Amino acid sequence: MTTSVSNVAVAPAPRAEPLIEVSKAITRERVARRHTLASRFAFVTICTAIVVTTLAYGTVHYWALAVFELSAAGLICFWCLDAFTLRSAQISLNPLQLPLVGMILLGLIQLIPFKSASSDTATRTLSLDPYATRLVLIQVASLFIYFIAVLIFTDTSRRQRALVRTIIVFGFCLAMFGLTQSFTSDGTRVYWFRQLAQSTAFGPFINRHHFAGYMELTIALPLGLLFSGGLEGAKRPMYVFVALLMGVALIATNSRGGMISLGAEILFLAVVAGPGLRRKTNQTRAERARSALFRALLAVALLAALIGASIFFGGSASFSRLLGTANSADPTTGRTHFWGAAAEVIKAYPIFGSGLGSFGVMYTRYDSWNGFYRVEQAHNDYLQALSDGGIVGGVLGLAFILILLRNALLRRETEDRFRRGIVTGALTGCFAVLVHSFFDFTLHTTSNALLFLTLAALATLDSRVSEGRRRRRSHKRESRDTAEIAPLDPAPAPAETVTAS
Repeated sequence: MTTSVSNVAVAPAPRAEPLIEVSKAITRERVARRHTLASRFAFVTICTAIVVTTLAYGTVHYWALAVFELSAAGLICFWCLDAFTLRSAQISLNPLQLPLVGMILLGLIQLIPFKSASSDTATRTLSLDPYATRLVLIQVASLFIYFIAVLIFTDTSRRQRALVRTIIVFGFCLAMFGLTQSFTSDGTRVYWFRQLAQSTAFGPFINRHHFAGYMELTIALPLGLLFSGGLEGAKRPMYVFVALLMGVALIATNSRGGMISLGAEILFLAVVAGPGLRRKTNQTRAERARSALFRALLAVALLAALIGASIFFGGSASFSRLLGTANSADPTTGRTHFWGAAAEVIKAYPIFGSGLGSFGVMYTRYDSWNGFYRVEQAHNDYLQALSDGGIVGGVLGLAFILILLRNALLRRETEDRFRRGIVTGALTGCFAVLVHSFFDFTLHTTSNALLFLTLAALATLDSRVSEGRRRRRSHKRESRDTAEIAPLDPAPAPAETVTAS
């Protein structure tokens, strides 16, 4: 039995002669891994989970979490069946997995029992809420399995496009549903029948800020393709309309963090999008200036269109919170108080933190208010990473961000414009959520965390998915003539294969 390790070089190889290039493509096509029935089921499970976890109130309830975790176990079964059928197992060596593994190990260390200093018989753990830490560990492990599955089973450009289109189409439908519900209800009910006590709903989410965070992730893909020139001319108006509707739905949530993140998202695209860093060296200064000016004008036009459409649909009240007229009855307006409590926890438990998921218990110790609100999150993912995981957790989070940024920028160095647009959009979506994480806790919602990791995987996938559609079509037309003219070059397959003992 062999093990296929997906660890292709990040930077593209020098451009070969057309004849040799086509010959290598034929070789890769012949040695490409066959998609088994288990592999197809695994990929369909990934696409389905993105939709179902969102519709199930964002998968924050125990029953929804249980279904999600069972589906993660099913992905492992599909992976084993695929390996058994083909007598070879695929393993991804994406470095983004290391911080996630470190987070799981940190949670396990926090659950190790040891004797208390005050008693010889009593035992305690580093986590001050072991039950919550166990729940978080199971959730993170399930998300980790899905992340690995995306890296392994999204192994062709066709599957890459299918996954991207699933996210875009679902994001468009979700935006329409959210706007429809906001126009026909007062925001106190989810799906028009579930009454909420404290939070304000939007779409299928109990918290409108989480809907805004989800739109930040979905809108990034069409914007990335538009800014990077990865679309044919006939498709651009459709993608512009899709992006505008998602942006209007985001602004309609009246989430200040969401609107700030949307502006940062568009600014990030204007700076990062376009040809890759190495490709810019082949351009003249005038060409680079024109490219930068075009992206800046596109960003300004998009912002103007979003503002105009939002005012047209929702009136001036769409920007009331951004202009400083927040609702004082909204519990999320007390973020500074929550942040102060998180800072006290960090001071008390600086190294390993108080335990993953333990902030709800720790907050009651440092809450100087009347205790009316039950606060389980710090409304700042960075502070909560330090309070729950200490310095160790903060280092793991920083490592994930740096690895994502480095690998995604390197993956943009490709001749495939569609692939470059996907990488740009996926990285932009992750950037927007990381900005939003300064104000909210959208990544604590399972559906948002799943989509965030999916975009992180799309931004760092290896070169198996970098072959463009036109190039593949030309390969099919020219394969017979090329095979007769020149012998096949024994080029390496897109994935290295080693024999397992």
